[in-house]
Amino acid sequence: MQRSTHLDTATATGTTRLPDSLCTHTPKCPAADSPDREAAHVVASHPEQGWSLLCNGTVLFEDTGELLPDGQVIAPHRPLAVVA
Repeated sequence: MQRSTHLDTATATGTTRLPDSLCTHTPKCPAADSPDREAAHVVASHPEQGWSLLCNGTVLFEDTGELLPDGQVIAPHRPLAVVA
């Protein structure tokens, strides 16, 4: 028998927010599927490895790429340098 957790339930219902115990601040962080997902609080930072875990379950990489909780990959979206 598989044990159910808040994260399993959230995944099964299509919600991308981690359990409330990880998002204890007010206001709540934007969900991982919202356009402002990068505004979520950092809960684990590993600059030496080039990534941070946000409160909404998004892994944000230093090249601005992202890995969403549902496994979707967001390509890096750094602004391009302006050539004068």
